[in-house]
Amino acid sequence: MKDFNSYSKEDQKKAEEELPEDVADMAKKMAAAFDGKGEGDLLRAIYKEAEKGRKNGSLSDADLDNFYAALSPMLDGAKRKKLAFVISKLKKM
Repeated sequence: MKDFNSYSKEDQKKAEEELPEDVADMAKKMAAAFDGKGEGDLLRAIYKEAEKGRKNGSLSDADLDNFYAALSPMLDGAKRKKLAFVISKLKKM
């Protein structure tokens, strides 16, 4: 997708198919678990889990990128920016 006007459902479907299944499933489960809860709760939970993974070496930059790619289509622009900020902060750990 080069711009908003050229977006199609095909683009979204293709992006979803390129994600590892476990990452896409995790993103969907987290989104469902936090439905109706505040964005602060969601960001704290993401950060807490990711921080544990970074410290024990089980969460790579690629995993973080895949998580962002799976979750970002479900978010509006402001929330997507906040998630990108959290991901960049985690990558620096």
